[in-house]
Amino acid sequence: MGSLLRRKPSRQERSTLKVGIPRFLNVWGTHRFWVGFFRALGVGKVIFSSETSEEQYRTYGSKRITMDSCFPVKALAGHIGELLEKDINILFVPKIYSLPSFLSGHVMDALSCTRVPMSVENIRAGFTREGDEFSLRGIRFVSPFVPFAERDVLPKYLYDELVKAIPDLKLEEVKRAVEEGFKELEGFDRAMREKSMEIIRWCAINNKPSVLILARPYHLDSGIGHDIDQEIQACSYPVLWYNYLPLDEELLDWLFGDDVRQGIIKSYFDISDVWTSSYSSNTNEIIWASKFASRLPWITAVIRLSSYECGMDQPTFTPVQRIVESTGTLFFKFGELDETKPAGSIKIRVETIDYYVKRYSQEIIKRKLSLLKKPPPKLTERPIA
Repeated sequence: MGSLLRRKPSRQERSTLKVGIPRFLNVWGTHRFWVGFFRALGVGKVIFSSETSEEQYRTYGSKRITMDSCFPVKALAGHIGELLEKDINILFVPKIYSLPSFLSGHVMDALSCTRVPMSVENIRAGFTREGDEFSLRGIRFVSPFVPFAERDVLPKYLYDELVKAIPDLKLEEVKRAVEEGFKELEGFDRAMREKSMEIIRWCAINNKPSVLILARPYHLDSGIGHDIDQEIQACSYPVLWYNYLPLDEELLDWLFGDDVRQGIIKSYFDISDVWTSSYSSNTNEIIWASKFASRLPWITAVIRLSSYECGMDQPTFTPVQRIVESTGTLFFKFGELDETKPAGSIKIRVETIDYYVKRYSQEIIKRKLSLLKKPPPKLTERPIA
């Protein structure tokens, strides 16, 4: 494996390269970009690490930690350690500084948590302290700075790091690959939002409640979010995720149009009426989703997930709860989530949530409908068979 990277690979040989990517933090929200990007570059295979687990962390990562942080950050060590045992040539660990967001242009910025880019070098140090574990395995460690929100400069950052591992790489092909990556990501995002719209339409037609998850993308990882969304879905409620809510103009005008026309907000995506410090991408989207949930009648409960020691989440707890509960929507929080799954506690709390959703949903739907104009026809009319 190492010999392939020590000499200058041809375009044909590039198809034999295997790139390993840890499934951690903001990779959960951008993974389709990387699939499309490396496919466009002609790389043979992209291999993601498995989902986070206690076994993965103990086996590969627990002795590699060189920093004190939240578990989602520390878990990166386990993902890197696992990938080192796989048949890969390049270990690609992006330092994601900012994120693509549908709120861009409506908020101050779309930054990731500062610990995300910093964590990569800190945890890398744990694998080079007593010898370079990457070089010993003939694996090239590539970790570019990734400003997704600055699309014009992103190709140069990726090129500067990748060319060290793929010497025949050209900046122009990286630019084209970046565009392909965004196409892949946007296509996936669009499909997920369409699926969410289908769920909401079903709830509207059948007068049924749904539950919204407010979290961060990496809480989709069963080892970090502990499958709480699946536990809720097992109670027969459709579950929506904050980062894939539908953006149909007719729906958004029904929910936010009056506020725009009255000058309370500048657009459907403006959150300045409830959150002025709009620099964090995930936080901005959580705030916007809480506004969406407080208005949409068929979201009758919101569940907030947060990991232990998450400094980015802590200032938002009270504002989000107030927004959600302002229309009588139920609000629940699973905070301080760590590597250990508290199965008994989760079961008891899910049973409590189930009770309240069953007990109060019809009342909540009726109250929230009374606060809005007549729903748009596409939302409530049954499709013609």
